[in-house]
Amino acid sequence: MNALASTMNRVWRLVMTGFCFALFGVGGLLLSLVWFNLLLMIQRDRAKRRRLARRSISASFRFFMNVMRLTGVLDYRIDNLDALRSERGCLVIANHPTLIDYVILASVMPETDCLVKSALLRNPFVSGVIRAADYLINSEADTLLAASQRRLAQGDTLLIFPEGTRTRIGEAMTLQRGAANIAVRCGSDLRVVVIHCSEHLLDKKSRWYDVPPRKPFFTVDVRERVNIHDFYDATEQEPALAARQLNRHLQHRLTSGLQSLSGINDASALS
Repeated sequence: MNALASTMNRVWRLVMTGFCFALFGVGGLLLSLVWFNLLLMIQRDRAKRRRLARRSISASFRFFMNVMRLTGVLDYRIDNLDALRSERGCLVIANHPTLIDYVILASVMPETDCLVKSALLRNPFVSGVIRAADYLINSEADTLLAASQRRLAQGDTLLIFPEGTRTRIGEAMTLQRGAANIAVRCGSDLRVVVIHCSEHLLDKKSRWYDVPPRKPFFTVDVRERVNIHDFYDATEQEPALAARQLNRHLQHRLTSGLQSLSGINDASALS
């Protein structure tokens, strides 16, 4: 009976996962084709329009996460959420185990900025969202640093996944140095966020239909704020050296945090 119930639950989650993927795609198209075009007509001020677009994206993602939770596709918990919501003028640095990490974080950060891959501009389901939110594009190297500095100075929170792509299962985490360079050269503090998923779901090697035997549970641990002045003093250090040191520190914090969450969740599963 338990085996039958487990099989039926897995089939249900497979069907609901397909439904959620379809919902996400249709929702992205509707936002892009209807709501964001309507914003262009009713709000001429670019800054206000961008703020409304980001809040709309966050609200849509909250709805999407609630649908996934209610249908049993997954569940999640965010620790120290108030610290994340209250951040201003700061880099938020997170590891990237699954395809929906950005969705989870943006759903609780109403006006977050984000550094995204240029390849996503060719995706019809998310390109309109990226343009309406005016996210930073990682291929625009000549203007990226100056744009990051302007946005951080005006109080934007910039979300970056410094691995550059989803974590490869079984391989050591490796961070690109872009986030550390932005932090050093813009004089910005960083908030470390560790994301752990209890099952293999939507990772680098998984397809949407690779539904795990058990319902996945995401733990998002909002950790300490890293003071940039602990790593960089312009009178004593070269920015490149400070960025390397900061990058090693971030990698250590993310790796140790992930190991800690993995241990906690493994112990919970055995108890």
